[in-house]
Amino acid sequence: MRYRFIEDQRNDYPVTLLCQVMQVARSGYYNWRKQPLSPRKMADLVLLQHIRDIFEEGRQTYGSDRIQGILAEQGIRCGRERVARLMQANGLKPKTKRPFRVITTDSKHKLPVAPNRLEQDFTADAADQKWTTDITYVPTAEGWLYLSVVLDLYSRRIVGWAMSDSLHRQLVIDALHMALAARKPAPGLIHHSDRGSQYASHDYQALLTRAKMIGSMSRKGNCYDNASVESFFGTLKTELVYQRQYTTREEARADIFEYIEVFYNRIRCHSALGYKSPVNYEALSLVA
Repeated sequence: MRYRFIEDQRNDYPVTLLCQVMQVARSGYYNWRKQPLSPRKMADLVLLQHIRDIFEEGRQTYGSDRIQGILAEQGIRCGRERVARLMQANGLKPKTKRPFRVITTDSKHKLPVAPNRLEQDFTADAADQKWTTDITYVPTAEGWLYLSVVLDLYSRRIVGWAMSDSLHRQLVIDALHMALAARKPAPGLIHHSDRGSQYASHDYQALLTRAKMIGSMSRKGNCYDNASVESFFGTLKTELVYQRQYTTREEARADIFEYIEVFYNRIRCHSALGYKSPVNYEALSLVA
């Protein structure tokens, strides 16, 4: 145990000092180091390298559950407890979130609202059957930057997004325009949102009608009715926003664009998708 402690600390402190503190001879420590590694230790070192690669590719955001699942997809069989042990012993700690909330929904209006047709069924058989959308905030030194996204429930891909320093309805209209231009969905797609004034506005509803979408809205005050997009916002803030301090809105815009289009849609593995990225999941569904 004493030699193991010295080995773990040798990159931070002189070996001579560590040996003095642990009351062992330097020669004894170096003789211990020359001993051949056990098969289990060798296997742990190989596994640790795979874990490090996945952890870094995931931008230090993956926990032991997700890493164990990705390893399994790669044909490497090991238990979650073993992955957790190696991560903890080597300081591989995923980023965590801080609780904070800003109200972005104004449901105190007299505009018509749609019934809840989604009814918390966040599954879909194919792309562009069900979309869900919402707004969140990002703090900067210049003030809030608001982000609206449109998420496809089949692949969890962000198919449309827009950012603005205002909560005006144009924000959500721009996000939906982007989704429609990129995906060109067939008539009958279920479009789910909260009952905020931006989504209930005549302009937004007219856009849904022209696209032949079926409107659906959450029940009043029920955040679980839009849980999938809320989950995305939680992931975005845990893995990106809470790790930054933005000086300008433009800095935040560039960072969020890169996160959504480069990392989240194309690289980040989702447990609900069999540890595939949204883009890869959609591509595999086309081959099947």
